[in-house]
Amino acid sequence: MTVVSVPDLGAEIGLEFPSLYSGHRVYSTDEAPRIAPEDIPTRVRTALQPILKRVALDERVAITAGSRGIANMPTILRACGDAIKEAGGDPFVMPAMGSHGGATADGQRDVLAGYGITRESVGMPIISSMDVQQIGCIDEVPVFMSTTALEADHVLLVNRVKAHTDFHGPVESGLAKICAIGLGKQRGAQIIHSYGTRGLVELMPHVARCIIDKTDKILGGLAILENPLDETADVVFVERDGIGTELEQELLLRAKSLMGALPFEALDVLIIDEMGKNISGTGMDTNVIGRMFVPGVPEDVQPNVTAIVVLDLTEPSHGNAVGLGLADFTTERFVQKIDWHATYTNAYTSGTGGLMRGRLPTVMANDRAAIATAIRMSGQPDWSQLRLARIKNTLNVADVQFSPSLLEEAGRAGVEVTGAPAPMQFDTAGRLQ
Repeated sequence: MTVVSVPDLGAEIGLEFPSLYSGHRVYSTDEAPRIAPEDIPTRVRTALQPILKRVALDERVAITAGSRGIANMPTILRACGDAIKEAGGDPFVMPAMGSHGGATADGQRDVLAGYGITRESVGMPIISSMDVQQIGCIDEVPVFMSTTALEADHVLLVNRVKAHTDFHGPVESGLAKICAIGLGKQRGAQIIHSYGTRGLVELMPHVARCIIDKTDKILGGLAILENPLDETADVVFVERDGIGTELEQELLLRAKSLMGALPFEALDVLIIDEMGKNISGTGMDTNVIGRMFVPGVPEDVQPNVTAIVVLDLTEPSHGNAVGLGLADFTTERFVQKIDWHATYTNAYTSGTGGLMRGRLPTVMANDRAAIATAIRMSGQPDWSQLRLARIKNTLNVADVQFSPSLLEEAGRAGVEVTGAPAPMQFDTAGRLQ
């Protein structure tokens, strides 16, 4: 446990905390398509029909599971396994993540368990190993692939397609990424990240294609799309030839059109109740908060947030606080939960993506002190005009609290307000209620 001793700056003295409206952003069915959870198994089996004849009796099929919290993931994985079993195959789940879980086999198994992915929930074994083998090179850059995957007869890639938090390009987070970085484990991930954003934009899709073409193990990929409410919007099977190419690019564009976003263009203070690896690879989705913090990568124009306060770290993160450097203020409670080995291993493997995001922001004693200090330092001395918003995390941005100065803008963005503004409440320990 990390012990910190922070000064009391007295920012709360004489400060009038704003009252906050509570609202929910309303989306049409076109803006937020959804598969009902009870329909997911049927939709997955239907999507996987093209590959079932390729699986022979008792052939072992590795199904990938990454290090992100994805809606309905245990259900989706179980449906994949059931479909392969019906075809006569012998499926198992393997963690496909670079350095997460402290870059250990047990740690990565624990990451999956934190997302509810266990042998019992998915109905098949979880086989975790960090062993890799070099399978080729791309312009003298070695390409590594998980030994577990290589020893299987087939591999089914399963991952969510979404905007990446480190860079913008034609192929970002999705099937090519879990193939190149997930199946590459820590060693393969570090090599790709060592080239900075060029490694992600240019090298990562080529590494995926190398793995697909050289090993003949990849059956294809099941792409998961999510809506702005963090629900499963669609599941799409992608043939191996479409991974990292135009088809995946088209899915990325669709995924970006479904992303949730803050309803405000600019904020003085943004309060985020929690961050973590189950929410985003960077703890907070950079596309939501408008901060990239990667050398050489341009910052987004919107939203423009002066001060970000992050109050807590999620339990499924297992102490991995990479991305905390995106915030300006945090709490002692947060810092006491940090596993520095897991955090620094992740930042180190991320290369330039971990330089600024692995830093520690200003630490205050509690929520009240952190928020008060952020308000004092936000550059807005007229508290009646303070533009302050609060969200639970960057996956759940439809539910938002905000100061009165943002009421009109919230209405234009389709936020339905419930009731009058209420004072911010803190308990005796200074924790925001």
